[in-house]
Order: sequence, then C-alpha cells, then structure tokens
Amino acid sequence: MIRAVFLFVITLALTTTAAAHFQELIPSTEIVDDAGDNPIELQLQFTHPMERGPVMTMAQPVQFGVISPDGRENLLPSLTANLIADHQTFHASYRIKQPGDYLFFVEPAPYWEPAEGLMIIHYTKVIVSAFGAETGWDTEIGLPVEIIPLTRPYGLWTGNLFTGIVKRNGQPVSGAKVEIEWRNDGSVTPPASPFVTQIVKTDVNGVFNYAMPRAGWWGFAALLNGDTPLKNSAGEMKPVETGAVLWVHTRNMK
Repeated sequence: MIRAVFLFVITLALTTTAAAHFQELIPSTEIVDDAGDNPIELQLQFTHPMERGPVMTMAQPVQFGVISPDGRENLLPSLTANLIADHQTFHASYRIKQPGDYLFFVEPAPYWEPAEGLMIIHYTKVIVSAFGAETGWDTEIGLPVEIIPLTRPYGLWTGNLFTGIVKRNGQPVSGAKVEIEWRNDGSVTPPASPFVTQIVKTDVNGVFNYAMPRAGWWGFAALLNGDTPLKNSAGEMKPVETGAVLWVHTRNMK
C-alpha cells in the first residue's frame, strides 16, 4: 500500500513538472501565397501543447492585434469566444490586404495557477508572410517581454536551426529559460517527462538556438519573473510569471 502511494505521488509530480503552460496563437497558415489562403483563421487557447491539453479557461484578452504594412491594428472586436470541454477559448478571422509580414500578438488576461502559486501572463505572437514580400518579420512589437526572431520565422524546413533573442523592456535578457514544445497532433507519445518540454537558456546577449526535429507548430516561451505582484481570484497578492511566447512552423522537405 505504501509503495503504491509512493509511486502515485512520484507519477503525479512528474506529470505536474512536465505540464508547461503555453498561450497558443495559431494561424491557419504561416504563408499566404494565393487567394485560397485568405482570410486566415486564428485560434487562441491556453493549454499544454505537447500533451494535447488540458485546455484552460481564457478570460477576454487585454489586447489582441496585428502589425502589418498598414500599421498597428486593434483586433479585439474580431474575437469570438468558443468552448472546448467547457473552457473558454477564442477565434478570429483576418483578411490579408497587401503583401508583407503580419505580426499577430495577444496579451491575455492574467491567469491564476494554484499549483504553481503564480499569476501567468504570456505575451504571445506569430508572424504570417503574405504574397512574397518578406518584409517586417523582425519588427519589435514593444511588448513588456518579447522574443525577436533572428532567423526568418517562416519558410522553415524540418531540422532548421531557429535563433531568437529574448528582450524585457527592449533589453536583451541573459540566462533566461526558454521552454520549447511541439504542438502535438497525436502522432507522438513522449517516452518520459523530460521529452515533453525542451529547455534551453539564453547566452549573455539574450540569444538562444534550437533545431526543430519535426514538422508542425513549435512554441518558444521565455519565462521571466514579473516586476509587480497581482491579485489572484481570492484577492491575494501573488508573484507573476511573464512569458514571451513565439510560434513558428516547419514543413518537411519533399
């Protein structure tokens, strides 16, 4: 009996450790090169990508927008709420208007995570390239924490090395932990908990690298301590985890 309880506790601890949170902002395509790809559909949910859930309830985002050749645009009015297993997620459609790169971003409402004793805010972005212009993908949005791609974040083959720089308030962050997960389509079962979330750290210049071994969507989340505690749902002041999240897509070479 004692052995069974011990094994259960160890299993629960491993599961909890592996369950990395990621704010998803996933477009229907990362490259729009014909009229059939337009408009694009964007899915927003807060979940554990490699483990395919569970999905956690999202409140109305604080901001949701895009930076494009037309400038900065507020997309909050375009959001539609959806339910997945009784948990609120969001969806939006967006029509590309001209060639160029489109930087979609979201600041979700703070999420209270009792298991970690943290309020979580993941400032998340994804870049969509339209009609071959390939301009603007390394633009800084100006989020409090942000990953700036040093590798063009589209047109990536499986196995390509992705490089980015983590910034807080516009300044590089050395020694930042970057969690990396593949958005699992059900075809991969991790053999052990360390395979769920890959972890790298930034160098003295705030730069990190990772070679993506499988086609699909990859999430990079640089996790930093927030400056100011926030109230949780019980009105208690709690520390904040601010995440800079970037999604990139790879395709197999045929």
